[in-house]
Amino acid sequence: ARGALRRFQTIVIGSRAYEIMPALVESNGRLLEYVRRGGQLLVQYQQQAYFGGQLAPYPLTVARQHDRVTDETAPVRLLQPDDPIFASPNRIEAADWDGWVQERGLYFPHTWSDAWQPLLETHDQGGPPLRGALLRARYGEGTYWYTGLAFFRQLAAGVPGALRLFLNLMETGRAPTHP
Repeated sequence: ARGALRRFQTIVIGSRAYEIMPALVESNGRLLEYVRRGGQLLVQYQQQAYFGGQLAPYPLTVARQHDRVTDETAPVRLLQPDDPIFASPNRIEAADWDGWVQERGLYFPHTWSDAWQPLLETHDQGGPPLRGALLRARYGEGTYWYTGLAFFRQLAAGVPGALRLFLNLMETGRAPTHP
């Protein structure tokens, strides 16, 4: 609530944190200011309280029956394969999606404003393509991420590809300064 946030390159908000931590909701304005001034915020999957509370810098909605991909082997397509997020410090390749457990992700945003850039597409077999698994928005001088990818399961299970992508988000996830 009072600490200097600028000392952090990246702040990660855990899954469902906005739902269970009222102090986080109360401090959301400080977090947005941190991003606006050049920080990077990585928000992992949240539920209705986050979306209904309009806590992101730009509009996002989640469907009542939230978009999710339950097949942990579902295909994943990089929408911007040359984006730096998929290149450094780890090159993200097809094998990085192997070995995921239980699901690809949940609480993917269903709609979003043009300020958000979707970077992945995935879907369960026979389901519609979903592009809300990893969204990036430039906000002021910083970068705001929303991800519905089930990092909380994958990191706990030691899935190498999930760890590689998560490290990329932590290290090089800032939005490019060029268009």
